[in-house]
Amino acid sequence: MKRLWAPWRMEYILSEEKHKGCLFCDFVKQDKKNDKKNFILHRGKHCFVILNRYPYNSGHLMIVPYFHTPSFDGLSDKVLCDFIKMVNKAVNILKQALNPDGFNLGLNFGKVAGAGMEWHVHIHIVPRWTGDTDSMPIISETRVIPEHLKKTYSKLSRLFK
Repeated sequence: MKRLWAPWRMEYILSEEKHKGCLFCDFVKQDKKNDKKNFILHRGKHCFVILNRYPYNSGHLMIVPYFHTPSFDGLSDKVLCDFIKMVNKAVNILKQALNPDGFNLGLNFGKVAGAGMEWHVHIHIVPRWTGDTDSMPIISETRVIPEHLKKTYSKLSRLFK
């Protein structure tokens, strides 16, 4: 069995200095001109795509419905369908832009399950490459992300248009 370990994220998960309120709701309420600053790659009919500011790997993004709910409760069939279709679209764009060898997709319902944004459901899509984990997280508790978020955003945003 293989494991994806990310111990450096615990500091963020337990931090008290996080955004007050719902980050996702606050970002989509802002004018679209702030999308680049907020790393929103695409706004669809029922959900949007955003890069993770604390990525496990380059290209780590999230699909988020506009409807504020901690789980699938309250999401209509149309929203759920669009949610999964957006996952498929994002995976295809990541394949085209970054050529990963595979993906981890994840949903975390509740803080105990690892949800950092436990009050607003979202799906993580993490591109993976053969050999993408090295000794840095083990030896120095440091994760090496090989590409700056702004460069990844630029690369991906063109493909979402």
